[in-house]
Amino acid sequence: MALRCWRWWHRPAWARMRPPPAGRPLSRNGELPGLGFCRLFSTQKLTPQICVVGSGPAGFYTAQHLLKHHPQAHVDIYEKQLVPFGLVRFGVAPDHPEVKNVIHTFTQTARSDRCAFRGHVVVGRDVSVPELREAYHAVVLSYGAEDHQALRIPGEELSGVFSARAFVGWYNGLPENQELAPDLSCDTAVILGQGNVALDVARILLTPPEHLEKTDITEAALGVLRQSQVKTVWIVGRRGPLQVAFTIKELREMIQLPGTRSVLDPADFLGIQDRIKEVPRPRRRLTELLLRTATEKPGLVGAACQPLTSRTWGLRFFRSPQQVLPSPDGQRAAGIRLAVTRLEGVGEATQAVTTGDTEDLPCGLVLSSIGYKSRPIDPSVPFDPILGVIPNVEGRVVDMPGLYCSGWVKRGPTGVIATTMNDSFLTGQSLLQDLQAGRLPSGPRPGYAAIEALLSSRGVRPVSFSDWEKLDAEEVSRGQGAGKPREKLVDPQEMLRLLAPGT
Repeated sequence: MALRCWRWWHRPAWARMRPPPAGRPLSRNGELPGLGFCRLFSTQKLTPQICVVGSGPAGFYTAQHLLKHHPQAHVDIYEKQLVPFGLVRFGVAPDHPEVKNVIHTFTQTARSDRCAFRGHVVVGRDVSVPELREAYHAVVLSYGAEDHQALRIPGEELSGVFSARAFVGWYNGLPENQELAPDLSCDTAVILGQGNVALDVARILLTPPEHLEKTDITEAALGVLRQSQVKTVWIVGRRGPLQVAFTIKELREMIQLPGTRSVLDPADFLGIQDRIKEVPRPRRRLTELLLRTATEKPGLVGAACQPLTSRTWGLRFFRSPQQVLPSPDGQRAAGIRLAVTRLEGVGEATQAVTTGDTEDLPCGLVLSSIGYKSRPIDPSVPFDPILGVIPNVEGRVVDMPGLYCSGWVKRGPTGVIATTMNDSFLTGQSLLQDLQAGRLPSGPRPGYAAIEALLSSRGVRPVSFSDWEKLDAEEVSRGQGAGKPREKLVDPQEMLRLLAPGT
């Protein structure tokens, strides 16, 4: 893995020491080959106290790697929500239950007698990062990307304009998004961005509600979708078909969505047939599917079914948002002005530049899906506001020995769960290398015992994994009556009441 470093940060002396070779695999018993890692710490009887901040995929995969490859390590996982699993619970589309199966693996990790879940604890507010660093041998920041990229265009503040992140959180039961109350009484929605999240949102807007009734979508969201008047969804991107960020799996789902038809402009694909021969196979297959969808006419069966399709979705290429157009009273979104673009450059350097022409697209709902963004967690932790990441070298936070990061806050909001798994394993390996090389404190640390006293003095009651399992059982029970896998609890106060003694 290539080094990730920022020139304006000076690498400390500990980082300039020669660590074991980067990427060197750990053996099955947890040792770096030839270094006697486990034997060293078994002899010293040291119990490394490690803290992971964030219980999404990055946090759990980091904890899993540490527990597997160090037989004495103890890991505490802190989470600001009352419930674990982060983006797996709150980000994965409800009609993709197979992606959530990873929760079973995370549950096994959490049930380890060397792992503890500490929910309902906000690091940076209830406890500071310096306090965690004082209590633990090492701290790993894995808190993900909790914000979204702003459009920074006039009209962004109008009613009817939302981030796709908030919209996803709304239908997936994220407590902070339950007051979103999207008005779906309009005919047309515009989604800005052409990644998987954009297609997820488009699919949820256009899927017949009866097809969602047996998923874990919240009942409140399902009720709003049942009343939805949205018939057309445009998915808009600044660049062209060769630059879309969604995957072929997501595209196929859109093409095959019952009761819908796709609208793609064949003119957007002129000259692409020759160019796709030069691109990598996954991109070539994706572009070929787009090209076929844009140019092939429906067969007899498809033509016969066309009158039955009441909903439409389309991809608009070479368009950049310039302004959300207001309704006559100036309160709501009534459309969006798009600048027409053209491409300059080649390969990864391709950029969209405006041509001077514009196009107005009427709509009553605008969803911005141009990217997630991490926030700084604590004043003591370096943060790059431009890239939205914590500056690091292979997961080691620069200039802060014993502090690490993994997942989106380490590399930016890209990739799928498997990408995060590999990334988190590499951070875990960096930590274990530093522990074995003596770069972390050698004496005992109090770990949670010290933090528990601090939280108690501040009136904070953490939620344990057994507490979560009680909430989990309640959700499953509530879902059974409706034939759903669960009915998610969305009110933190209700969750706390269910966890109160005697309930």
